[in-house]
Amino acid sequence: MTTSTAITQKLFGTTPAGETVTEFTLRNNQGSSIKIITLGGIITEWYMRDKNGVLADVVLGFDSLEPYLDVGPYFGALIGRVGNRIANAQFTLEGKTYQLSANNGSNNLHGGPTGFDKKVWSATTEENANGPILKLHLLSEDGDQGFPGNLAVTVTYQFTHDDELTVDYIATTDKATPVNLTQHCYFNLGAFSEGSGGDILKHKIQINADHINAVNDVQIPVGEPMPVANTPFDFRSPCLIGELINADHEQIKNGVGYDHNFLLNQKNYKELFLAARVEEESSGRVLEVFTEEPGVQFYSGNFLDGSLTGKGVNYKQRTGFCLEPQHAPDSINQPQFPSIVLQPGDEYKTRTIFKLSVKK
Repeated sequence: MTTSTAITQKLFGTTPAGETVTEFTLRNNQGSSIKIITLGGIITEWYMRDKNGVLADVVLGFDSLEPYLDVGPYFGALIGRVGNRIANAQFTLEGKTYQLSANNGSNNLHGGPTGFDKKVWSATTEENANGPILKLHLLSEDGDQGFPGNLAVTVTYQFTHDDELTVDYIATTDKATPVNLTQHCYFNLGAFSEGSGGDILKHKIQINADHINAVNDVQIPVGEPMPVANTPFDFRSPCLIGELINADHEQIKNGVGYDHNFLLNQKNYKELFLAARVEEESSGRVLEVFTEEPGVQFYSGNFLDGSLTGKGVNYKQRTGFCLEPQHAPDSINQPQFPSIVLQPGDEYKTRTIFKLSVKK
């Protein structure tokens, strides 16, 4: 393991099972820093300068380990085996039906109650000319949360000197199994971390997608992809998140705001593509999300309700937003969607880049 001023580590806490959780701090030569813990690969802090050069934390999270152990909104976590929802918490694969835990009404959400966000990952560090690197490793054993196969996963975080967080996912299995990994950071590009508690409704967002997956009232995709034209989901040109978030539209009602998978416009989804761009005027900060995934789930923090507090901020509704690169929800049960089944001998491999900058 590399020891460097760009990478430091300390004890973050101990789980009830006695597992040690380590916090790693990655620093680049721009003065920015990211903190990641081995529980769930959770990004707990991301300090980025604003247009005046002032550093502030731009992600939602907690100050200690205990709240991350509770059932919560997946602040900053790696998500697996299957991100998003699986209808009725079951699927059939190669003639066998698998029953999962229903942890979101009748559905399975984000891999189940003890998904990858609740696992303690092993870690190694290194560094190259582009910046510090944290590699996280997890073996999800056959039957974990009801899923088949021993799934070996490596997630590599690199924090570059260009203020990019590159997230590389690799997984292999010894039995056919669904895999749909993602990252669940909640961003607020304003100065919420300084105690203002501001929402994200004045963030300006652009998503390069002509269609979304329309969903039913339990947020499972139904029917054909819905064109975004002439709807509150048309972010092909930049507009404020809050402009139409309360519009009288069936999909807004079903999502309680925005909680939908946007089908990205790239011709080959296995190539890196600019999925979304978000700008916050008061700070000048800009977030760009690049991905090799076919979709990105835009979630506007609808279910934050003020019951959680971290970093001195009460997390009220729409305090943060998520952009989660992924395959579509319920892909395992919808054969018309690109497959998420990983076979023995094949390798799951995908990359996402979260790039922060300051508008010139």
